[in-house]
Amino acid sequence: MSEQNFDLVILGGGSGGYAAALRAVQLGLTVAIVEKDKVGGTCLHRGCIPTKALLHAAEIADNTRESARFGVRSTFEGIDVPAVTKYRESIVASKYKGLAGMIKATGITLVEGEGRLVAANAVQVGDQRLVGKNVVLATGSHSRSLPGLEIGGRVITSEQALELDFVPSKVAILGGGVIGVEFASVWKSFGSHVTVIEALPHLVPNEEESVSKQLERAFRKRGIDFKVGVRFQGVTQHDDGVVITLENGETVDAELLLVAVGRGPVTANLGYEEAGVTIDRGFVITNERLETSVPGVYAVGDIVPGLQLAHRGFQQGIFVAEEIAGLNPIIVEDVNIPKVTYSEPEIASIGYSTARAAEKFGADQVSSYEYNLAGNGKSHILETSGSIKVVRVNDGPVVGVHMIGSRVGELIGEAQLAVNWEAYPEDIAPFLHAHPTQNEALGEAFLKLAGKPLHVL
Repeated sequence: MSEQNFDLVILGGGSGGYAAALRAVQLGLTVAIVEKDKVGGTCLHRGCIPTKALLHAAEIADNTRESARFGVRSTFEGIDVPAVTKYRESIVASKYKGLAGMIKATGITLVEGEGRLVAANAVQVGDQRLVGKNVVLATGSHSRSLPGLEIGGRVITSEQALELDFVPSKVAILGGGVIGVEFASVWKSFGSHVTVIEALPHLVPNEEESVSKQLERAFRKRGIDFKVGVRFQGVTQHDDGVVITLENGETVDAELLLVAVGRGPVTANLGYEEAGVTIDRGFVITNERLETSVPGVYAVGDIVPGLQLAHRGFQQGIFVAEEIAGLNPIIVEDVNIPKVTYSEPEIASIGYSTARAAEKFGADQVSSYEYNLAGNGKSHILETSGSIKVVRVNDGPVVGVHMIGSRVGELIGEAQLAVNWEAYPEDIAPFLHAHPTQNEALGEAFLKLAGKPLHVL
């Protein structure tokens, strides 16, 4: 059995793991990554990147169908699934090649194989033992299901949905969160009849309620069916499809059922608990500085309770590398991490909702303003509706921004700077937003809360 020693051993080469590795090498540490599949993890190979490629193809399909309205003559002849697949796979392959090359060029040791934590400072991979002064657990997540709901046949997860070689004529989606509404958007644009089933009262239930309601209106307009506030009871499969039964007695017929009820942590049978790491419902418990119950062992990404977002994994990976190097990095709470749902329309948010801000600061201490994109020139050109809502503490900083509309995900950068730098609307108001851009909508909301609106009565 061979043994190698490093400053840092990372179990998992997804978003959190490789970010920790790259930053640690920049800081002069020796690093090994253990990865059983491909570096880049779920985000690159089965999540963020390939799904957004599908969403872009879906946008092109919609634009082609509707081009005559803009004076452009075109003919929509349908979806060429093999060509879409080739496009999607080419993007993933290109990004993977770049990432793998970067890891090799920086001198990170990449160990391929399934690793297991066998001691507080050691990971075993086959007959190799990797010993680290510190260890980072970054094993990511998997698609969850519901108790008694087995995946198989015509009941699929998002990973299997990506690999479909046909467009389903009629599809049901269990779960109206981010994954569910993104696939609903794709399939509707590709020509499917879509029904989303969500147990909570609204689609995207973790967003500002006004945003959820606007998404529901937009989905109705697009012809996407949805049932909210009703629980799934069971599903039966037959040769031609599935029949989903709801607790209220309703049934939904479809060719496929996509189960999109969230993701669970990958922590089982990896030696975590045996090494002394505290686990709760499958998640690794850490302190605020991401150190586990075992000194010198850290955890990042989807296995840590909270938002399951690739960029949260990036941030946590960088944080841990800097923490180990003694740089004392700042903590970014989950509430101040930007979120984007890439459906049509898009949703982007950061910080406190109006209701949560009222709970934290007091209802009489919070103000908000919701700017309608109908007043924004670029949004009118794009023919998108929606809004941008900014929440502030009275005579204090911006604590939340909540947006819905085509392309609003591209506005989240400015929003996250305002929230994380605790900017006052009065601080932002003097600065210009280029015209005509959708960024102007953010500017109008800030101006209103600063008490000097321009295009708002």
